[in-house]
Amino acid sequence: MIAHGAAKIGLIDRNEALLASAAAELEALGAEVAVAVADISRAETAHSGFETVAGKLGRIHALVNSAAIYPRKPILEITDEDWDLENAINVKGTYHIMVAAVLHMRQFVNAPEVTGRIVNVTSVDAFKAHPQNAHYAATKAAVVSLTKSFAQECAKDQILVNSVAPAGFATDRAKELGFLPELAKASALGRAAEPVEMAEWIVMMASSRNTYATGENVVVSGGYIYV
Repeated sequence: MIAHGAAKIGLIDRNEALLASAAAELEALGAEVAVAVADISRAETAHSGFETVAGKLGRIHALVNSAAIYPRKPILEITDEDWDLENAINVKGTYHIMVAAVLHMRQFVNAPEVTGRIVNVTSVDAFKAHPQNAHYAATKAAVVSLTKSFAQECAKDQILVNSVAPAGFATDRAKELGFLPELAKASALGRAAEPVEMAEWIVMMASSRNTYATGENVVVSGGYIYV
């Protein structure tokens, strides 16, 4: 985002230590950073976290929703607790932050200019059979649907709402868990994507380069969706 002109960045997470680390990295690159520790699974704390960031940074032009948890469990063994936790973060959390962003952005409508942009990070799993993490895949399919509904609701306000659906990529966590060979095998290109290859699509949809796309879902899977 910084490389494409973002001077101010807000971060919301429930992990204070990770927030501090990420903020330090961004500040070292020259960005003004505001952070808020918040549980986005609850409306009150999600909205409070967003308002904290907006209070420090001013007008928010773009929101990227990437919070999610990714458990693996065979489809016949998923418990009520598993479902509740997955939905709380991946669906409710995404919804709460989207609502907070829309309420904020609506204060700045100046049609026909774009008021704001929202990008939800979904997953190619939303479109594939995935019996080893079906509850995760189901929540990501729900976010694709939410994206479309928000896009229609917010079109009158010139707020563009889209989603990007990556396949698994070479995050530090994926490397730690030894997932890279599995990801490479699943890709038609024979390798896992680097994080920057996913980030470029998210940045494009969240930046001023996107002036018309809304309600869209961009799949970036290295051909995995077709394999």
